[in-house]
Amino acid sequence: MDSPLATGGVIGLMALVLFMTGMPIAFALGLTAVASTVLFLDPAQLDIFAKLVFDSLNDFALLAIPLFILMGNIFGGSTASKHLFEAGEAWLSRIRGGLGMSSVVAAALFAGLTGSSAATAAAIGRVAVPEMRARGVSARIATGAVAAGGTLGILIPPSITLILYGIAAEQSIGQLFAGGVVPGIMVTVLFCVWIFIATTLEDRRKRSVAGERALVTSGVGSEHGSGGATSAAASTGGDAYAAPTYTWGDRVRALLKVLPFLSIIGAILYALYAGVATPSEAAAVGVLVVLVLIAIAYRGITWRGLGHSLLDATNQSTMILMITTFSAVIGTVLAFLSVPQELALMVTELEINKWLVLLVINLVLLVLGMFLPPVGIIVMVTPVLFPLITALNFDPIWFGVLMTVNMEIGLITPPVGLNLFVLKGIAPDISLKDIVLGTLPYVGVLSFSIFLMAVFPGIVTWLPNLMF
Repeated sequence: MDSPLATGGVIGLMALVLFMTGMPIAFALGLTAVASTVLFLDPAQLDIFAKLVFDSLNDFALLAIPLFILMGNIFGGSTASKHLFEAGEAWLSRIRGGLGMSSVVAAALFAGLTGSSAATAAAIGRVAVPEMRARGVSARIATGAVAAGGTLGILIPPSITLILYGIAAEQSIGQLFAGGVVPGIMVTVLFCVWIFIATTLEDRRKRSVAGERALVTSGVGSEHGSGGATSAAASTGGDAYAAPTYTWGDRVRALLKVLPFLSIIGAILYALYAGVATPSEAAAVGVLVVLVLIAIAYRGITWRGLGHSLLDATNQSTMILMITTFSAVIGTVLAFLSVPQELALMVTELEINKWLVLLVINLVLLVLGMFLPPVGIIVMVTPVLFPLITALNFDPIWFGVLMTVNMEIGLITPPVGLNLFVLKGIAPDISLKDIVLGTLPYVGVLSFSIFLMAVFPGIVTWLPNLMF
């Protein structure tokens, strides 16, 4: 084809068709990479395919991915998620919606050690959803809080998504981690604000329904002389649950249980930001410290559990690295064909408002996120979008964090929202419809967060600029 953009479109369509067949993403990308090399480069260059695969994996920074995954699996297999939720409940239970907020805060802290959204949603959900349901919290609020809180796993450092973006865009992973801190806190707070609003609306609805029933019952009961007692009983039915009472001593003890994990998070981030260690070195030390802490201090791991953690980490890492490898090969082929450069040149020559371009990019990422995992999207589109972003004078660190927040939306939107199905597996008695309806408001919260970061880029760039 004469036009590089047309060639790029054909390659993208080829990958999309393979995705729609239900083939595993890594294999679909692999076939697309081979076909692109044969069709659009010299067939003799297929000989360099193996070299492209090797070069895409020959990056020391990639070692951080299996290590962080292993650390998260060891952490998730322990009782740590229970301690995190209990600490959040002890401090927030007296606030309206405090249980839901506890889930989000626990997920934010858990994300700091796992870097995985699915692992965060699964570990916190197993503890939080049954607790909230037992205390009268509606299914939608309970599952929505956990599913949305789980998305923080790809934003709050150490984030596997940010590591892959840093490698694909050749940006500092330390700066990307620093850029994710303030947005992570902001999104966590906004989630808690929505939970407060949703719980308030839910309680009003319950009181309204209870009041209507009381009126009907009192009208019937007055004929039999028993309306007063029934009305009094109904009038108390609007409360969602009676929150347990925690003393300051209970709160301090709950906090002390999670303090070692918080110190690990702080130590890893300090090592990265202070330049003491690379992400891979910090991840390796983190695995050792978490393993020792859980095995000795908490006595929360067995040989069988360790074996499961190692096997799960191997499976997850293999999948991510295969996706990374073949996406990188496709990116290299596109670069040979000058597709990213042509796209950047076309947009800049058209003199389109750069914010309109950013809006279109976010809409495209949102649609992709409904069908593909964040890892695949980040690695596939970054080589194509990066020249365009730099040509429009957007900060690459800022854009990486912005794109990651956009990927969070994909984790809770049908038809392939991963966290939705994680919650369905945890709570099979709750319909998928209720889970989806419970998480949809958080799509709006995350979209609002993207808007805030676009209007006030300092939310992302302030900390990296301060530290680096």
